[in-house]
Amino acid sequence: MSAPLLLDTCAVIWAATGCNAERLGEQLNEAHENRTPIWISPISSWEIGTLAATGRIRVARPVLSWFEEILTKSGAALAELGPRVLVASTELPDGINRDPADRIIVATAREYGLRVVTRDRNILNYAEKGHVMAMAC
Repeated sequence: MSAPLLLDTCAVIWAATGCNAERLGEQLNEAHENRTPIWISPISSWEIGTLAATGRIRVARPVLSWFEEILTKSGAALAELGPRVLVASTELPDGINRDPADRIIVATAREYGLRVVTRDRNILNYAEKGHVMAMAC
């Protein structure tokens, strides 16, 4: 695991809740042991907020404080989400899909040389084409 890691939103949720997280937990422990930086995209806060607002997930307190606690407890850094990443998300080669969060996460990884940690088949397939580094969790 040489490249810094960027957690996809599903990985953020699983890391925080422990659900579906055995393999992810091992990957994150290895990253911490090797001092591999871990990043989270701000778009994950939006995606988690959307999931909570539509009832697809439940969090015990306001989403923002839950998300901020994840950052604090995990030691992950918040990736920059500026115009460079946002525009790049609209110009990805071979198109990944139409999901804006996936596109922004992939563009963030490409911009900063990060490896996406995900179970999202679209992102993993995109990585197999050589457009982004990714690993299944």
